[in-house]
Amino acid sequence: MKNHLTHTLIFLSIISILFSSCKKKDEAIAPTVTTTDVTEITQNTVKSGGTITSNGGAEIKTYGVCWSTNHNPTVDDSKTSQYTDIFVVTATGLTANTTYYLRAYATNSAGTGYGSEVSFTTLAAVLPIVKSVYPASITQTTAQCGGDVTSDGGAPITRGVCWNTSENPTTANSKTTDGTGVGTFTSNLTGLTASTTYYVRAYATNIAGTAYSDVMMVRTMQGTVTDIDGNSYKTVIIGTQEWMAENLKVTHYRNGDPITNITDNTQWVNERTQGAWCSYNNDAANKTTYGLLYNFYAIADSRGICPTGWHVPSDAEWDILISYLGGVDIAGYKMKKTGNNIDADNSSGFSALLGGLREYDFGTFYALNDRTCWWSSTAIPNYSNAWSRFINRTEKSIHRNGSLDFSGLSIRCIKD
Repeated sequence: MKNHLTHTLIFLSIISILFSSCKKKDEAIAPTVTTTDVTEITQNTVKSGGTITSNGGAEIKTYGVCWSTNHNPTVDDSKTSQYTDIFVVTATGLTANTTYYLRAYATNSAGTGYGSEVSFTTLAAVLPIVKSVYPASITQTTAQCGGDVTSDGGAPITRGVCWNTSENPTTANSKTTDGTGVGTFTSNLTGLTASTTYYVRAYATNIAGTAYSDVMMVRTMQGTVTDIDGNSYKTVIIGTQEWMAENLKVTHYRNGDPITNITDNTQWVNERTQGAWCSYNNDAANKTTYGLLYNFYAIADSRGICPTGWHVPSDAEWDILISYLGGVDIAGYKMKKTGNNIDADNSSGFSALLGGLREYDFGTFYALNDRTCWWSSTAIPNYSNAWSRFINRTEKSIHRNGSLDFSGLSIRCIKD
């Protein structure tokens, strides 16, 4: 009996020892890992990694690096994963000019082990790089253009285009905002004014500032106005004024009453009370190209000769135009249409053609393609005259003249 008890105790001891040994062998601990130094630091990326020196007695499930702007980052912060015992990874999505703390990690069934902590500071952001996309779909009041952001400078950006009627526009002027990030974008410019030159450039803004593309020029289409007869005229804005860009060719007053057409030379000279019109040389084809010629009585008539919302310019309004174009010595150069004209660039868009005139003494026509003369609405007191302006084919200047009321001159209307 005693021997049997002894044998039983020995057996139980052996079993206990064996069980204890097996239990200790199966117990896993968190892995051991080292962190490698960071390299290739940019504004929003960095390279680092680590080495797993022990799996802790269990299979590694995940490993990589984790980082945070606070000390002792964990896998609950930002992280990457890798699948080799010695690994190099790139951390992305970082913020420029920011200090981060990073360490390698490895996870098994027992938990997560971390390597030593390293710190680094991302590079400061630089200005973005942006190029212009050339304009298209230009109308009287809208245009479409855009840009191409080829670099964000290492920080989030906003982008768009800005414009102004003077050079080198900035985001303090009119602008669009067209999304974020690198790549091409399209911008729609609205609220523009017809017949106007705008300076446009793309922009991209990040924390480092705003970068601009080269400046492009966009000129909106000319506006139009229609008279009582249904004739449509292009218009142009010059300074603060909007002018017809063609000579008037209407044959009725604004209320629909007809204006008298006088072809006979003597009758033209003797008509001293009512408005009258004619085409140069009484040739209807000249009306299409040059508009009509009118006496001053047609202008002075209270029924109005210009379309609603428009009028014949006063002498002072002619002066404003000429002053804006640089004065009498150069304004004609900027007003004359190019082609047959000498000393002309039409930079104003006024598009003057030399439509000739009908003289006051014999009612004859002269100076087609050599001179044009426009009425003002300003009569000269105590004389049967009114102020007019004329330009010649071979001169850059524009001249002021007092023309007899029964002369036949062209009309350019100006917007009220």
